[in-house]
Amino acid sequence: MCTSSVESAGTPAPWFALRVRARSEHVAASALRIKGYDPFAPTYKVRRNYSDRAKTVEAPLFPGYIFCKFSPADKFGILNSPAVSEIVGFGGAITPIPDDDILAVRRALTAGAAPSPYLRTGHRVRITRGVLAGIEGVLKQCDAGARVVISVDLLEKSISIQVSADDITPL
Repeated sequence: MCTSSVESAGTPAPWFALRVRARSEHVAASALRIKGYDPFAPTYKVRRNYSDRAKTVEAPLFPGYIFCKFSPADKFGILNSPAVSEIVGFGGAITPIPDDDILAVRRALTAGAAPSPYLRTGHRVRITRGVLAGIEGVLKQCDAGARVVISVDLLEKSISIQVSADDITPL
């Protein structure tokens, strides 16, 4: 048996992000649960339209990733689980995720959170809806009302416009 949520010294095991095979989040979570680990595969409800009907389905919040609480000593048991590709980390070392981050994801899900494109100030974006659909610019401010700067390079002039954050996507 594995030491899943508590290490041998009595300290709680940390959370880690796992990269899993495409569309296999549920398979990986089930396999880890059977092995005695504590996986968390966050999902949200989304309405999908099919040719003959519309249906509400559960979709992964972070496609291709799940979270699991385990002792770093158990990493080979994790990596030998079906559908698990790797443990996410930096510089060749696995990196734990703070418990507060997992708690924040859980709380946001209960409040109705859904995925959103990752937007950062200074990145190029495209306006996707409204009379400005198709225009590209640089994101100047990112909040409920995003501010997009549109530049005319030939004139070396720029203009700024306020748009809904829901109406832009990163390039």
